[in-house]
Amino acid sequence: MRIMTIVFCGGVLAFQFMPAMPSRRVFLALAVAAGLAGLAGWWLRSRWPGMGRGMLLLAACAAGFQYAGWRAENRLAESLPMAWEGRDVVVTGVVASLPQAFERGQRFVFDLDESALPLPGRISLAWYEGPGDGAGQAPPTLHAGQRWRLTVRLKRPHGNLNPHGFDYEGWLLQQGIRATGYVRPDGERVLLEAFVNTFGFAVERLRGGLRERFRQALPEGRYTGVLIALAIGDQRAIPAEQWRVFARTGISHLVAISGMHVTMIAALAALLVGAGWRRCPALALRWPAQQAGVMAGFVVAWAYCLLAGWGVPAQRTLYMLGCVSLALILRREVAPSRVLAAALGVVVLIDPWSVLAAGFWLSYGAVAVLLLVSAGRLGPGGRVLTVLRTQWAVTLGLVPALLVLFQQFSLVSPLANGIAIPLISFVITPLALLFALLPLQMFADLAHGAMVLTMLPVGWLGELPGAAWQQAAPPVVLAVLATVGCLWALLPRGTPARLVGLLPLLALLLWSPERPPAGQARVRVLDVGQGLAVHVQTAQHDLLYDTGPAFSADANSGERILLPYLRAVGVRRLDVLVVSHQDQDHAGGAESVLAGLPVVRVLASLPYNHPLRLIAGPRGEACAAGQAWEWDGVRFRVLHPVDPVGEGRAGNEASCVLQVEAAGRKVLLSSDIEAVSEAQILAREGSAVASEFVVAPHHGSRTSSTAAFIAATAPRWVIFPVGYRNRFRHPAADVWARWEETGVGMLRTDLAGAVSFNLAPAAEPVAERERAPRYWHGR
Repeated sequence: MRIMTIVFCGGVLAFQFMPAMPSRRVFLALAVAAGLAGLAGWWLRSRWPGMGRGMLLLAACAAGFQYAGWRAENRLAESLPMAWEGRDVVVTGVVASLPQAFERGQRFVFDLDESALPLPGRISLAWYEGPGDGAGQAPPTLHAGQRWRLTVRLKRPHGNLNPHGFDYEGWLLQQGIRATGYVRPDGERVLLEAFVNTFGFAVERLRGGLRERFRQALPEGRYTGVLIALAIGDQRAIPAEQWRVFARTGISHLVAISGMHVTMIAALAALLVGAGWRRCPALALRWPAQQAGVMAGFVVAWAYCLLAGWGVPAQRTLYMLGCVSLALILRREVAPSRVLAAALGVVVLIDPWSVLAAGFWLSYGAVAVLLLVSAGRLGPGGRVLTVLRTQWAVTLGLVPALLVLFQQFSLVSPLANGIAIPLISFVITPLALLFALLPLQMFADLAHGAMVLTMLPVGWLGELPGAAWQQAAPPVVLAVLATVGCLWALLPRGTPARLVGLLPLLALLLWSPERPPAGQARVRVLDVGQGLAVHVQTAQHDLLYDTGPAFSADANSGERILLPYLRAVGVRRLDVLVVSHQDQDHAGGAESVLAGLPVVRVLASLPYNHPLRLIAGPRGEACAAGQAWEWDGVRFRVLHPVDPVGEGRAGNEASCVLQVEAAGRKVLLSSDIEAVSEAQILAREGSAVASEFVVAPHHGSRTSSTAAFIAATAPRWVIFPVGYRNRFRHPAADVWARWEETGVGMLRTDLAGAVSFNLAPAAEPVAERERAPRYWHGR
């Protein structure tokens, strides 16, 4: 049964990599094949056991694939019709999640009531705040369980798509959210019911109340967000800087609601109830104290998982505890591996998209490693040494997965966890939960003080120069081989050639991605929404042209998109960062990039007093026409502006324009220049402006891409860096038509995702949505 469950889950996983939904004929054929294979396996199991087992495994895999397809088809059927995008529509529904505050408003999940409109049942909305909120009223305070009638404007699920980037569309699919949008400031906004009294909404309302309780008790607390995460699973109040420390020290799993926390709470409840039960003879005679304690522990664990947001690690632990509790009540012994397999099967049956979550792999992987090295296999030693050895085993076993998922793992993790696990699990979390149950300020202060003390040595470990190993995202095949090798190395003493298993891990750690050969360059126009960011890579150098937009005061494309991408492709430093001008859709992520990666030189078209000039310091240099350099046989030339920017505003016409040439091919990075600058460049450069690839000036606005500029550049491909359904309506219809008339190939980052091409003899662009398609993209 264990192997059958794993193979079934493998079929579910295989479906999640489908580029498109199979036809109904394919589903029907698979259903027939699965049924025939299952019948054949059942008949052959006693005659030819090996063949029978193989047929049953084939049936299980096909069943998993079929099941995932059925669930996906049902969920995709709820998508917002294209004809309803961008239309104002009045909807009625209930706030179904904890509202999350951001700089300009609140974001929340909204469950719609049934109506005649062809709208999905669950959507994500943003309610933007402003002076008077557009209707002379103060913005409302939203709570889970409120029923509202709202005028909203919706769009289909859409997210930026870049290599190794976060797949927002896939995440929305997993959450069951089939449209996103915002509340219109000039439409209906009527509170119909203060609280819809259902179990699910009551839980969310309770979580919201507890979150507010922590905020009021510790308004200035440095780790208030951590305590909220430990109590109710809401991690969004934890600052990015703290997440970086947790990642470098390998204790991120302790900040989330992990299986360890759920198990600890369940064990404490079982111990207390069991002890009290034994002291009451009437109860003990009716039901054994051990079974009563076990049942109480499971119920408390279930309640804690609900309170914590029902994450995958919590679910996995709850189902495992359920299997163990049932076995104890029935007085049957169950192998731990069977318990783990049962929990795996239940999670995947309930949520087939859970296999896409990093927490799924790390959670089950950690438990599997613990099972492998348990039962006294770690050798002699005291409890402290055993804990350290166990932590070392888990760290080693998860290294390949951590490199694939996050491109880094902590080298100080065993020591940091040795400090943090007992304090966070047995002191801080219980105190946080005590404050949630009994709102005494003492409990909040003690929990926060304990967290401060915990982070003193852990923070020091995180500041060590070699605290974390970081490298490019490795190939999955190499990671799988390294995982098998690590598990082999963790087998009991006496296993032949145990240390040989570390060789694939060594190969994984020494692996580095292939770079362009000398004389060629790789160019990638990244999908950053309504903005621009271009990565140019040569044999030994890297250049980043613009850094995309800033989304809010504490979120920008540099932190969310560019740094993860650059680290994943193996960029350890930038030789040149070009900031074309000061508009936020081009310079919004620059500060994060400068803070997150070593940058040798900053070439910018910014006023002297601009903050980025001050941050760049001596690395900074004004951008001006005539600047040129060569890397590895690749030539870079600045074509605009003629004069460096002074004290004034560096607007669109002062944009730094860069041309890159390699292998006889050119790309023109034109930023936001408009008609005047285009004419100036043509007057100076003439036919030299001709390029194989052109990034459309100013995102394809009406004030750019003149007929003369299009004719002079004469590209084979033009790329429009635009956001999906952006408010500027870029690219303009007449500009698109003007380029289209020339017969040039045309790509938009909102529809294509990141666009990659080589300045090489064979230079054809590759769209990320075509390179790595998934059945939910654009659905």
